[in-house]
Amino acid sequence: MDQIVPFDLGRLLLADLPPLFLAEVGLRVAIILAWTMLLLRWVGGRSIAQMSVVEFLLVIALGSAVGDPLFQPEIPLLPAMLVILLVVLFDKAVDRVLSRWRKAKRIVDGIPVEMVRDGVILGDGLSARDHGPTEVMEKLRLEGIRNLGQVERAYLEPSGQLSVFRRKPAQPGLRIVPPVELSQLEPSAVGSPTCCVDCGSIATAPAGTCALCGGSTWTRPRLDTDE
Repeated sequence: MDQIVPFDLGRLLLADLPPLFLAEVGLRVAIILAWTMLLLRWVGGRSIAQMSVVEFLLVIALGSAVGDPLFQPEIPLLPAMLVILLVVLFDKAVDRVLSRWRKAKRIVDGIPVEMVRDGVILGDGLSARDHGPTEVMEKLRLEGIRNLGQVERAYLEPSGQLSVFRRKPAQPGLRIVPPVELSQLEPSAVGSPTCCVDCGSIATAPAGTCALCGGSTWTRPRLDTDE
């Protein structure tokens, strides 16, 4: 084995490759990217958030198939182009199966999970999707929700998006704007409603351990409306 010379510019820039190989790299990039773009136009665009697990794995495989032949001199173009075509065809086949068989779609994509019901974050929903309450609150804030009392139902969709259905009229609940982590908790008077900081459930002060989530931190519920 040849001894490696640190900071050898010749090895860093080209190694044993001839300078003309740089022009070949340009040709490889043009061919592979044009071929890939043509196939992706056929497949149709889709955001990362809308991808199923299978499609996400296909994107990873496609990235490897596209990247390696761009600069690896020992990888010919035609096999790489065939790999890219087969990955895209497999994606089209999966789409066809999912569109025809509902059970297959449930197996691959999963089903919506209820995360919030009547202003309370559900522990079963958190466990099903391995989420924490602060993650759900963050998703609700991104949907313009200021208070859990504004939420009638919220479902975490298979795409990862949170679909929110508002309560009308809104009810007193846990204020999540500003985030609970940044807000100063206000204690409730004895005998008044108090709100669990972890799930938003309402109890009567003083309250010990939350019967729904096991939390022990409480604050005064507030009423927020869209007006």
